[in-house]
Amino acid sequence: MSLLETIDNETGPNPRATVIVLHGLGADGNDFVPVARELDLAAAGAVRFVFPHAPVIPVTINGGYSMRAWYDILAADLAQREDEAGLRKSLAQVEALIAREKSRGVPADRIVVAGFSQGCAMALLTGLRHAERLGGVVGLSGYLPLAATTAAERHAANASTPIFLAHGRTDPVVPIARAIASRDALTALGYPVEWHEYPMGHSLCMEEIADLNRWLLDRLLPR
Repeated sequence: MSLLETIDNETGPNPRATVIVLHGLGADGNDFVPVARELDLAAAGAVRFVFPHAPVIPVTINGGYSMRAWYDILAADLAQREDEAGLRKSLAQVEALIAREKSRGVPADRIVVAGFSQGCAMALLTGLRHAERLGGVVGLSGYLPLAATTAAERHAANASTPIFLAHGRTDPVVPIARAIASRDALTALGYPVEWHEYPMGHSLCMEEIADLNRWLLDRLLPR
């Protein structure tokens, strides 16, 4: 398996923390570069942002049109039929990115996995199953995939890893009810979830970025 192509931005020399940001359906790694520039993590030292490009695959719900996607969307009801094979293939690819960061000298507990929409699903899928404790998991405008297998497959190393979840109240793509159900499922399993909702659709807002900035600093400030 070849490593995904990525855009890497470093806020200073010799980063000792990494934020891996997974984009949404049909976008690519460039999508969140401007958002990362809005973050001020200087107090945490140099940070490497890694923006991978998802593979190009046919997407069923879009008439089989090929686009960048972490997995296929088989139906409008995201919970009804999931592309488990696609999810697990991308899980392995995100794990490879985490391994690369560790090989670059960033310890697992200084790595945050973040994502938007489909990327949120991948961040949660990977973060809960990773075999070493991570610095945190960020899920924006998304949901918990393969929810029925989470309890059996999650790794004890990340049983108490902080999770930041944020969602728009009027999201027409991933209804907030699905996000709330995901939040409640994670809370029931004992995860420390910080939940935010905003008056927006399937997007981001400046208040959300400010809340995320504060949360990331709490995770990445030297102890």
